[in-house]
Amino acid sequence: MGGIIFWGIIRTAILIPALWILRGMMEYRYWWWLGIISVYGVILHPAMIQYRLFLDENKEIINNTLCSSCKHFDKTAVLCTKFDKHPTLRNLPCEGLDWELNDSHYETEELHH
Repeated sequence: MGGIIFWGIIRTAILIPALWILRGMMEYRYWWWLGIISVYGVILHPAMIQYRLFLDENKEIINNTLCSSCKHFDKTAVLCTKFDKHPTLRNLPCEGLDWELNDSHYETEELHH
């Protein structure tokens, strides 16, 4: 998830000077439209695609592992906050020994069944 933010910042740092240079080369009213379209096309759309890929790659871990029901699991980063490690399908950071039930996860599961 941090990679999405990092590359968004890099793309923003490149786009702002490019738009600033283009401001003097074209009519002001067209520059606004170019700016809006380029912010979407260069920053927002790639970030949305990367986020979708992140969710697809980690879907199994987020939904079907022991970690996903633990109170130390941060699903936005797919991270065990207690051990500061990323769980995988084959490796749980605590090996199940420090697992603690996330009460809110249990309640939402119960409501959906």
